Amino acid sequence: MPLGKTTAYTDQYAPQLLYPLSRGGNRSSLALEKGLWPWFGADVWQAYELSWLRPGGLPRVAMARFTVPADSPFLVESKSLKLYLNSLSGTEFADEESLRQCLIRDLSAVTGASVGVTLMSVDAGESLLARPPEVKLIDNQDLEVAGGPTDITALRCDTAAEPVTERLCSHLLRSLCPVTGQPDWGSLVVEYHGQPLDHAGLLRYLVGFRSQQDFHEHCVERIFMALMASCRPQWLRVRAYYSRRGGVDINPWRSTDDQPPPPVRLKRQ
Repeated sequence: MPLGKTTAYTDQYAPQLLYPLSRGGNRSSLALEKGLWPWFGADVWQAYELSWLRPGGLPRVAMARFTVPADSPFLVESKSLKLYLNSLSGTEFADEESLRQCLIRDLSAVTGASVGVTLMSVDAGESLLARPPEVKLIDNQDLEVAGGPTDITALRCDTAAEPVTERLCSHLLRSLCPVTGQPDWGSLVVEYHGQPLDHAGLLRYLVGFRSQQDFHEHCVERIFMALMASCRPQWLRVRAYYSRRGGVDINPWRSTDDQPPPPVRLKRQ
């Protein structure tokens, strides 16, 4: 695995740089039976430093969105993806569709599932929001936090109240790379229908991830499982928008239904 190591960069096509990471090890800590995941979802990667050569040698650039199904047996180690994308920068492709098909083939092979690839012009206009529309920010609460690891007992709901539908957001999500210890910053959105969730308790729980060493995808799965176990909502959606590192941001989502959220890039990304 290249993560945490000094690595030489190549600008010639090198699909062998892609490094798979099994999802199974992290999911075993959630006491989940292999293949029986209680969610739908995907990991949406957005790459902002994609370049290649058109016939004749003129460089081209684009942004790319990769959608990796959550039921893929493997995810891609992030540094290996960045090294792979850089290897395309000196490689000639007949046209943009040829590049897209190459990306689909290579990423699907390393993850063991069909990966969706969308290429976007860097010149396309896009209005960026601080958070997805129609969600309530829960960060500005008057509470004391002692610090320390995540505490699932902080998650509480009012079991005597009528069910509600809420869409909540926190910009305080931070976790640590399990290999390098580098911080990963993000915004989290929780949507649910069920007994009212205690906002202060949710915020306390999320702050505990500041000392948690884990990959982005598994952080979202841990939060999803904790909310399902503690509050048993009728439906639940959890999605994270991590800020970019090395020209790539990662946006995992897990849900009790199979409706993917609209693709969104936030201001922090």
